[in-house]
Amino acid sequence: MEILGYIGALLIGLILGLIGSGGSVLAVPIFIYLFLLDEKIATAYSLFVVGSTSLVGSLSYNKKKLINWNQVLLFGVPSVISVVLVRNFLMPYIPEIITSISGYNVSRRTLILGLFSILLIGSSIMMFNDKKSKPSGRDLNYLKITSEGFLVGALTGLIGAGGGFLIIPSLVILGKLPMKEAVGTSLVIISLKSLLGFFFGDAFLYRIDWTLILKFTFISILGIFTGNYFSVFINAKLLKKIFGVFIFIVGFLIITNELINL
Repeated sequence: MEILGYIGALLIGLILGLIGSGGSVLAVPIFIYLFLLDEKIATAYSLFVVGSTSLVGSLSYNKKKLINWNQVLLFGVPSVISVVLVRNFLMPYIPEIITSISGYNVSRRTLILGLFSILLIGSSIMMFNDKKSKPSGRDLNYLKITSEGFLVGALTGLIGAGGGFLIIPSLVILGKLPMKEAVGTSLVIISLKSLLGFFFGDAFLYRIDWTLILKFTFISILGIFTGNYFSVFINAKLLKKIFGVFIFIVGFLIITNELINL
């Protein structure tokens, strides 16, 4: 199972390198179903992996000057604050059994994986959307941008995902950024909120298996460079749609499995 898990780590990096986003959403299910980790630990480890891989992915955008640092601060700071708050003051206190409905127990695992499945399915739908968001002509709405940043950060903190499919449209529509600049900026935001959420929350709260997450992250980063190399030979749009189908199936299987086990 661990071998399959590390193959999954390579797949995460390959997807990020080939199409620029999306692969990190697989980290949580890999940690839960292949490494058999508790859902709290799985989301913590995922934050580290998502943050590290996004940081590496952002380097090429920085070289091309496709990162808007003003938007990183405007959107990223409230995201970081909400991630740290959720990891420190919400996650440790969510009970194992949240409630019972008609004799069925709704557990913390069911809640987290249910929300995660919705994110996977939402991400897959976005991958089939060929229409690109266009910046509106209005002035920047700073309240909306910071509020969106706070909400996305809270979601990241709860389920351990990057939330890029939420961040990019926000940066384009609310932040008035061109698409490529929004992608580069979102990678920096994801890396900051994920890594700071991990180091200012989970690293203090849980016993971290550094060997596991460093090996996992290293393999993912190797996958990124491999994917970058082969990206010029592969139709990225077709691959993106194939991956969209794949994560839709993963999301559907996760939510079905968790509902059956209620």
